[in-house]
Amino acid sequence: MTDDPPAERRARVFVVVPAYNEANTIRAVIDRLRSMYEHIVVIDDGSTDEIEQALDGAQIMLLRHRINRGQGAALQTGITFALLRGADVIVTFDSDGQHDPEDIEAMTAPILNGDCDVTLGSRFLGHTHNMPLGRRLVLKAGIVFTRLVSRIRVTDVHNGIRAFSREAAESLRISMDRMAHASEILDQIAQHRWRYREVPVTIRYSAQTLAKGQSSWNALRIAAQVLMERFKP
Repeated sequence: MTDDPPAERRARVFVVVPAYNEANTIRAVIDRLRSMYEHIVVIDDGSTDEIEQALDGAQIMLLRHRINRGQGAALQTGITFALLRGADVIVTFDSDGQHDPEDIEAMTAPILNGDCDVTLGSRFLGHTHNMPLGRRLVLKAGIVFTRLVSRIRVTDVHNGIRAFSREAAESLRISMDRMAHASEILDQIAQHRWRYREVPVTIRYSAQTLAKGQSSWNALRIAAQVLMERFKP
């Protein structure tokens, strides 16, 4: 167990923030993160809005995809970059304002203490605000699907806040560029037998986060993509 002071512990953490057309929300998210963490990596995934102007003056590391490749690809870009910059722990964090930066401390502590390799945020162990019933049902179905297909027992799926030790991040290979990457990560946790722990987190839904979230149809498409990838020759 490490006895590092909180400031030194946080200095070892890199926060990776994928962003696509989030000019209206990202500056508030980044300002809150920067008030607590020094190393913030934002990946502009081919945005067509004014996200660059929204981030003007922010003390971050900004990477850009020339075209929109998807959140999975953006995360892999950010994780690879963070490793090159010497990250000990890498946190993934959405740019739409639904996550609470205060949760990062609890996400990273078990990894910094050597208790596990990966932590996964769980809204069902924590709190949700304004979650529609339809979204809850889709997520619950996803949990059952994940337990059957990935053989990993979790209480939440497709939650964008996660944390990885350096060793786990170095082995992580996200090949599914778009939203199916969340299931792919769970598959790799099981395959690599990484020690993982779920951590209670808070998710706040708004009209914007719901508009960009996964519909029931998209959830079916993701499930089909995961199955095709898993059982391809």
